[in-house]
Amino acid sequence: MSNRRVVFVVGSGRSGTSTMAGTLRTLGLHVPQPEVVADATNPKGFGEPRWVVDLHAELLARSNVQVSDARPRAWLDTGTTSGDHATRARVAAWLEEQFSVADELVIKDPRASWFLGLWRAAADRCDATPSYVTMLRPVTEVVGSKQTYYGRMGAGSDQGAITRTAAWVNMMLHTERATRGQQRAFVRYGDLLDDWTQPVFALGEAFDLAAVKTAMAVDIAEVHRFIDPSLRRVTMTWDDIGVPDRLRELADETWQALDAIAADDSTENQEWCDQLRSAYAEQYAEAEAFAHSTVVAQRRTAAADARREATEQAPRSGADRVPHAVRAMVPPAARRKLRKAMGRERPA
Repeated sequence: MSNRRVVFVVGSGRSGTSTMAGTLRTLGLHVPQPEVVADATNPKGFGEPRWVVDLHAELLARSNVQVSDARPRAWLDTGTTSGDHATRARVAAWLEEQFSVADELVIKDPRASWFLGLWRAAADRCDATPSYVTMLRPVTEVVGSKQTYYGRMGAGSDQGAITRTAAWVNMMLHTERATRGQQRAFVRYGDLLDDWTQPVFALGEAFDLAAVKTAMAVDIAEVHRFIDPSLRRVTMTWDDIGVPDRLRELADETWQALDAIAADDSTENQEWCDQLRSAYAEQYAEAEAFAHSTVVAQRRTAAADARREATEQAPRSGADRVPHAVRAMVPPAARRKLRKAMGRERPA
């Protein structure tokens, strides 16, 4: 058996993924360098390898998929983009380089859920055991945190909340499905802040992480300093977020199903998620049908704008560049012969 381990911290952004990655790093797992630099939205650091973030941003752009995309078919698009041999070989080569630094890695990026198949194949090529930690945080807190730190979307605040709530449902249900049958765990963000030792040391045993199981007292003390309950800076409810009742009910039930899986990863709870994923796809298809006229109108507007821009930028012919006063001096018969010679004769 190989000693190589790679832990993927996945799930929606603003769910505590950075806190989990930072905790595992402090206990001795290696975060590939360089990391994304901390900022005001995450003052204690993201725990994200810059190479991974850049790769995912490139693949999302090629797939025409957003980081928080609410479309169920977006998963097919990212799977198609990341399934080619060259991309898989590229990722496996990078991962092999990281294992030359340490046998136990932690890779975190909210975009990673779109490419779990790609990373699983890379881990297999490197003879490494992949594990998945999905962070759980109530959807209202996730959406509220994104509204606070990333700004509002669309024409109004409600539109942004609707889009982000739908994207959360899409992301979390797919992540559950994509990690099924793998070595995985679901950790509530609240549990991590209340007493991190219980969920993290449980991960160490379940995933056979030597760094966690043999952590020194000084490392444990450092994690205590790293994890601050005040990190949970945004606590919102549905009263603070304008979302239609049907979507709100689906999001609530998705949270309940995932919360149940965190306690009992049973076939029954997995089937519950399957039912919710189907219900979400149906609800999204209905929304697309309602908005079809708007989409068609926007496409026509975009096409008209593109044609107008092309016309404005197109080079003018030699005759068009001649001043009108000069052209008027040419006899009409000569102008007709010239147009005929240039193939621009007007129909009779």
